[in-house]
Amino acid sequence: MTIKTKFNLPTVILGIFAVMGFSAIGYQLVNGLGVTGMNNIVSWGTYIMLFMFFVGLSAGGLIVSSSATVFNIPSFKVVAKPATILSTVCVIVAAGFIMVDLGNPFRMLNLLLHSNFKSPLMWDVMVISLYLVINVLYLYLMTREKPNQKAMKIMSSVALPVAILVHSVTAWIFGLQIARGAWHTAIMAPLFVASALDSGLALLLIVLVLLATFKVFVVEKKLITTLAGLLVTFVAVDAYLLLSEMITMIYPQGEAMHHAEVLISGQLAPYFWIQVILGLVVPLAILLFKKNREKMGLVVFSSALIVFGVLCKRIWLLFSAFVHPNIAEGQGITLGYNQQNIWSTVGTYSPSLVELMISVGLISFGILLFTFLAKKILVQKSSQENQFSDKEGKIYSMVKNG
Repeated sequence: MTIKTKFNLPTVILGIFAVMGFSAIGYQLVNGLGVTGMNNIVSWGTYIMLFMFFVGLSAGGLIVSSSATVFNIPSFKVVAKPATILSTVCVIVAAGFIMVDLGNPFRMLNLLLHSNFKSPLMWDVMVISLYLVINVLYLYLMTREKPNQKAMKIMSSVALPVAILVHSVTAWIFGLQIARGAWHTAIMAPLFVASALDSGLALLLIVLVLLATFKVFVVEKKLITTLAGLLVTFVAVDAYLLLSEMITMIYPQGEAMHHAEVLISGQLAPYFWIQVILGLVVPLAILLFKKNREKMGLVVFSSALIVFGVLCKRIWLLFSAFVHPNIAEGQGITLGYNQQNIWSTVGTYSPSLVELMISVGLISFGILLFTFLAKKILVQKSSQENQFSDKEGKIYSMVKNG
């Protein structure tokens, strides 16, 4: 069975999902954000949650590929191309979620016409745009027939700090909002960076194993084991930062205690404990031992748990700030629809069918884009290498036979 045949059925299914998603985007453009489950109380929903998630996923790829050049790690250079492709696709999907959250993409013009450089939102737009440009340029430099090593060195030196900065700035959008007590913490940026590193590297490991399964891009088992060992470190740091944050919230029994209760035993407890147990404890217990890191099945399983755990983390992190009203027993605002009391300080949120369709569509588009780039860049490269090897073999045979 050829590579093309293997990809046919999944490609058709993903294509259908992508078309449905873009159709839903058109429906939302016509009817407005009222078709979503968001309201005046809970103004950020699935789109922003997935934006946070995909920005984080983009970290692992670019950091691994840029570290290979900056710190001269030869083993990492092998996976630089698939890592950068993955990073590029993830940041494109993340930008897509921002566009649909705006309701109308033309509202992006307001950022250019009426820029407010005091706003973290403006910082995020600037750094994500820079991040995308760096990804594309870095990928271009790597795919040239004769890569310019000096240019790649410069680009990787810029890419590494920007990769850290993009997650820090995204975190500051939340952490600098004093009105939202659940977000207002100095440790928000380190938490974002840590979870971005472990989820991004975990996704990269899954992708590398899948590429090897389909014989698109094969790496040595030893490298997977090495990356899995690095993943353990990232997960341990993420767990430590989360523990530090929770102790600071709980131990003083102060104002932050009611935010902690929402996570420990409240509405968001399922997402919190899934992330702690499945996203941190179980992967650490598995990958802490070298013999387990040498088993590809356990590496993929642990990586999938980490990615799912970080997704749950994005859910509880985003919505924890909307549980408690900013002003207790205040007058509140209208929810915009008829009920016994339209004035409220506490709102509920669940994603609508339109939101789910758009989310699945954008994710499907991202997978299709990655598949296309992988087949275009990685498969083509492998074919060229195989042809060169065959040519070498013929020359060797001719010399040997006189």
